[in-house]
Amino acid sequence: MAGFLTFTREKPINRIVEVEVGEITPNPHQPRTEFDLADMQSLAESIAQNGILQPLTVRRGSNGSYELVAGERRLRAAKLAGLTAVPCIVLEISSRNSAIMALVENIQRQDLSFFDEASAIEKLITYYGMTQEDAAAKLGKAQSTIANKLRLLRLTADEREVIMKYNLTERHARALLRLAAPSERLAVLEKTVKYNLNVEKTEAAVEEMIGQRKTRESYKKRSKVFQNVRIFVNTIAKAVETMQAAGIAADSQKIQREDYIEYRVRIPSRQYFRGEVLPAFFCLDSGNPVLYPGMSVSGWKMFHVKHHGARITQKICRKPLHPARIML
Repeated sequence: MAGFLTFTREKPINRIVEVEVGEITPNPHQPRTEFDLADMQSLAESIAQNGILQPLTVRRGSNGSYELVAGERRLRAAKLAGLTAVPCIVLEISSRNSAIMALVENIQRQDLSFFDEASAIEKLITYYGMTQEDAAAKLGKAQSTIANKLRLLRLTADEREVIMKYNLTERHARALLRLAAPSERLAVLEKTVKYNLNVEKTEAAVEEMIGQRKTRESYKKRSKVFQNVRIFVNTIAKAVETMQAAGIAADSQKIQREDYIEYRVRIPSRQYFRGEVLPAFFCLDSGNPVLYPGMSVSGWKMFHVKHHGARITQKICRKPLHPARIML
């Protein structure tokens, strides 16, 4: 175990000593949050019959007591078995390295839950200045494995509780991470629990949720387009009113077709001198209908505005002497 420590030159005392269980305090950096009672009872029965085969690891505390470095399950089981003292290896080790050893020792155990494992890895990185690469090297894992473990911590406390309560797997948890919204994750999680879905079916439920979200987003975009069309049509009417107020006998006509609505705007320029400049000219610029003052026109200018549902194709009118067709 000393091989994990590369920070300072610390060494174990080369003997096993009996330590009273009442003198041993738990390690505050213990990553394990749950201890299975049935498992502890089974271990206690084994200890009662065979004793503790692997000594606990402790370090001396400041007040003469001992702080546990590794072996909390064995210590708890020993207390259940009625032992008053346990064999321990005493290390001369700093508080920092004691914490790192406790984390590493527990992370490498197979029975640690994947959420506890992820939390322990996060502590190694956050509290002890390690990178993901450092943690991977110390734990003998690939850096990508460490990154995937840490991603599990994006799930909320409620989501983790449900996953652990119903014995869902780490793959179930990873499938949920494709959903950014907690409400969507909880919806899939409830479905997974209700119908006892395996990982593949849970992934399919996630895909379905993503599809529903895309449909909603598409509808919102279409709604915004329709709103813009209404603004455009209202602007046409306002433009005609502005020209009429200026004394121009302009008019507009709304024609209901089978699959679209057509608007026509007519500006009779012949009531003015040919080649004279009209006060204003209606056009579409960068998708926004505006009035351009001071454009020379002759004859009638007609604008066709056709509404085809959600499809919008815009054509900017740059030459006022030609009709502009704007397809909506």
